[in-house]
Amino acid sequence: MSRSPSFSVRSEADLKVDEKSLYQWVVGFCIIRFDLEQGQLIEECYPSGCLTHNEELEVAFSSFPDSVSQNHNRSSIHDCIFFFRVRRQGNPQLAHLPSSEIVEVGNDQASQMTASDKVLKQRSKIQTGVNSRYLYGFVFNRQRHDERLKRGGEQKSVVILSHNPFSSVFRPLLQIMGPLYFDIGKKALNFIASYVSMWPVPVPGQLMELPIGNATLKVNLPPAHCMPLDCGVLFEELASPIAPFLPSSQSVPQGLFHDADLFGTFRGLLMQLWKLWELLLIGEPILIIAPTPPQCCEAVAGLVSLVAPLLCSIDFRPYFTIHDPDFAQLNSLPQGAAFPPMILGVTNLFFLKSLRRIPHILSVGNPVMNAARLPFSARASTGRIQAGPEGFSLPNFSFNRFTPSNFLNAMKLRRDGPLCLMTEHKEAFWSSYSPITKPDTSILNRLIDAGMSPRVEESMSVVNNDILRRHFIELTTNFLAPFGPYYRPTTPSEGSSPYVDPPPLPAFNAEDFLTSLSARGPGKFLLKRMKSNWLDLYRRFLKGHNFLPWFQRKRAVAEQEQYRMWRQARMRADIRHLISSMSELEIVDTFNAIERHLIGELQSTTVEAGSDATSSKLREDLRAVFNVLPKDVQQLMLMNPERAALVRQEGELPSKSTR
Repeated sequence: MSRSPSFSVRSEADLKVDEKSLYQWVVGFCIIRFDLEQGQLIEECYPSGCLTHNEELEVAFSSFPDSVSQNHNRSSIHDCIFFFRVRRQGNPQLAHLPSSEIVEVGNDQASQMTASDKVLKQRSKIQTGVNSRYLYGFVFNRQRHDERLKRGGEQKSVVILSHNPFSSVFRPLLQIMGPLYFDIGKKALNFIASYVSMWPVPVPGQLMELPIGNATLKVNLPPAHCMPLDCGVLFEELASPIAPFLPSSQSVPQGLFHDADLFGTFRGLLMQLWKLWELLLIGEPILIIAPTPPQCCEAVAGLVSLVAPLLCSIDFRPYFTIHDPDFAQLNSLPQGAAFPPMILGVTNLFFLKSLRRIPHILSVGNPVMNAARLPFSARASTGRIQAGPEGFSLPNFSFNRFTPSNFLNAMKLRRDGPLCLMTEHKEAFWSSYSPITKPDTSILNRLIDAGMSPRVEESMSVVNNDILRRHFIELTTNFLAPFGPYYRPTTPSEGSSPYVDPPPLPAFNAEDFLTSLSARGPGKFLLKRMKSNWLDLYRRFLKGHNFLPWFQRKRAVAEQEQYRMWRQARMRADIRHLISSMSELEIVDTFNAIERHLIGELQSTTVEAGSDATSSKLREDLRAVFNVLPKDVQQLMLMNPERAALVRQEGELPSKSTR
């Protein structure tokens, strides 16, 4: 792949890098060389010191294919793009924190707090979670075959490291940065860093235009509701509206890795997608084996995207190697211990033996490479880039219809087990799980066979991906719909006081939920597509690792939204009209409620839209209520100096310690 001829770089005199702005997008850039004597060596790391020594080792080992490709002519250059995910080692306390502990909703302590206090506490907890537990590495790997070199070739990787899984940004950026580095050397790191540091702050769920040289990347970022909380997503972004139920444009993201090539990756296993969807939904461990890192990470990304808009809380590793520190723990699980919930993408067949206790094994991809095609690794969310690193050619499209030969082949694969991949790579799925959801043949029949024309295949793959993506978004959304009443905010009723605390969200009990759902059913959409034991899938989902983090986040967002709506209602309320029909006791209670809201506004550490106007409105309402109270009650209230300051003065604010 070569750089676009329209791309140009500025002169060195213009280079300025704002490292704080850069860090909003990128942790660092690395150049890693494979040395025949010493192994993987980091030649450059920018900015210096962005990684610990152990992290440098892990990044270096994860940035190369397990073996040099042998499918290219000698004296040729072979490029590929893939990505990995490793655990950060700089913050051990955060690294071992379960996802479900990041947001606490509904515990005993929280139930004793007011709605405003609870929302403010949740917001501060989320905004301080900017130390990511994971690091994403996006790799441009170049293998150069040359018989004149020692061992006939060399390889080097250009790596972009980030806390954010923005594949739609970093993969097209790599298509510029990778070849640029091999053209001009390490100066490319400064060039790219200067451009990235000028980018605006990333806004989840938005279409962003990101200048790079004289070019512009137009990319859709994944929405905030599917982003891990440790990525530093702001609470206000979580509370932003979710994208339309079925977006009119296939480029509108509903979850992570929305641009994954579902159809191309699972073309030979389309009938298994519904079983895979269930396994992802309930958080089962899956091992994915592919011939190359690009195919491997494409499959993992595709599976993660399959459950959108559900927050995928299980660990996923798009490209996992034996050098990962977690491998030692997985390889030494005690007898009888359950395999942890995670999706592992591997290319090394050694994992078939070392992780043989993993219950579900999926083999994807084609070992025969076609360097003229790409997986989504080189595609922005607004379309494909025509030329680039390796992808994989797709076999002729066909469903696995029943024939005696197909049945015998399936029985042979089941009998031989995954170890048959040691001798020959085949697309197959080994799992004893019995799915509840039936494959939707109407969806499969809508998919288009592109034939042998690469250009037609390219456009038809986009259409097929859109068909599959829309179906599984609809399937997941309908599955999650019965939980809606538990995170539905309420608004003040007509004529009621917006100054009282809003009612708490309905308490959730798993057994009560299942009993109620069993009586009313999951809805027509799911009943048509699931077997009679559909309730078992909900039971497994409730016990799985995806439910609690997703449900807690939805509850936290609902409480934030309810807080916002009641706050707006207080801005619109006519306090004099409200208190005109109240008793003296009710007026005193209203005074205390307004005072509590006013102090909360004044002491809030977050920047709220219209907070000054809200404080002024509450202060006016407080005075209005105070003025209608009897004189003896007024004198009693003014004995408190902080309260007197709220009623009488505009300037002095109560201190935090006197709340």
